[in-house]
Amino acid sequence: MHKSYRWWVVVMLWLVCFFNYADRQAIFSVFPLLKSEMGLSDIQLGVVGSSFMWVYAVAGPMAGWVGDRLSRKGLILGALIFWSAVTAATALSHGYAQLIVFRALGGLGEAFYFPAAMSLIGDYHGKDTRSRAMSIHQSGVYAGSIAGGALSGFFGQYWGWRSSFIVFGGSGALLGLLLFGLLREPVRGQSEGGAAAVALHPAGGWEIRKGLREIFSQPMVVTLITVFIGANFVAMIFLTWLPSFLYRKFGMSLSMASLNATVYLQIASVLGVITGGLLADKLALRYRGGRMLTQALGLACGVPFLFLTGWTISVPVLVFAMTGFGYFKGLYDANIFASLYDVVSVERRAAAAGILNSLGWLGGGIAPVVIAAAAQHYGMSACISATAAVYLAVACLLAFAVNRWRRCRQDEYISAQSTS
Repeated sequence: MHKSYRWWVVVMLWLVCFFNYADRQAIFSVFPLLKSEMGLSDIQLGVVGSSFMWVYAVAGPMAGWVGDRLSRKGLILGALIFWSAVTAATALSHGYAQLIVFRALGGLGEAFYFPAAMSLIGDYHGKDTRSRAMSIHQSGVYAGSIAGGALSGFFGQYWGWRSSFIVFGGSGALLGLLLFGLLREPVRGQSEGGAAAVALHPAGGWEIRKGLREIFSQPMVVTLITVFIGANFVAMIFLTWLPSFLYRKFGMSLSMASLNATVYLQIASVLGVITGGLLADKLALRYRGGRMLTQALGLACGVPFLFLTGWTISVPVLVFAMTGFGYFKGLYDANIFASLYDVVSVERRAAAAGILNSLGWLGGGIAPVVIAAAAQHYGMSACISATAAVYLAVACLLAFAVNRWRRCRQDEYISAQSTS
């Protein structure tokens, strides 16, 4: 394949990622309309948001194992068409139970995307370009969040909450059909210095247990998963409740609250993720653990902006705080999977990504309900500011673990040199 094709792969998957997040974000901007039309409480709305995440998390490990054994192209595009159909069908909901069912089915479909897509990008891009490729792909998360949040609020205000689901669902299905003729499946392991194809493992119970032991036997993998749980917990609070927070606290219209809740934070995240990709690729060539250090920096620098977002009563300060948090969130997000691939074997990439996604979204899945319950006693402002403590804790954990991991690897290298 021509060398430029590996970047066209990133472009194609960027488009899929765009709909992956636009479809899941659309519902949060119309929470006030759902609350009014269906008489739902905040906790019920939180369950609607979390139902997607819970099924997404439960399906994650299975999606990872399947991604290591079947065609990733087929999984990616099949999942896109499935979740797009479910998104369009969400417009048929007329009650609480129906919303939960369609959101859960959407989570099932979307769970198969990231493990397969990250594994596929990992085979097209080696260590010299992997962070940049994945950071460009990650920018699709923010673009999709902006489109899903802003357009859903706008459509909801003028044409009803169902309209955006039909638009996003139909467009995603058409994209899936188009990409079947353009996206190609790479040889597994081809980016690892011209390595030969990686043999696929059978899917027996013994092999699954062996794979789990291999993944979880590495302390750095466990640390990366733990940090992702904490970071995703915070992210889900913002994705779920920020539009309603601006609508209630600052008296914005539905469309303006949806726009402001996404555009500043997500555009800043695009800049942060590009910076994080470039910085991490350079650091990774000079320092062991360079990608992880970039993540720790992003988490630590995001702490004051998180606190300020919930604390301020000034709109300009709010915009400044959301922008700062978005930028440093992007610095962390750029290397979620690239850092993981630095410490797991090629043949376990999709499985490891599926497990990370699963556990991270289990943590994120409880956030909308927890914050809704806590806000009844302490207020939404205090709860949002309190998320700064979570970011600080995982930043310190990651920095400590990377430093220890680097020392251990250095000791192993010195020992091997002395033995030889």
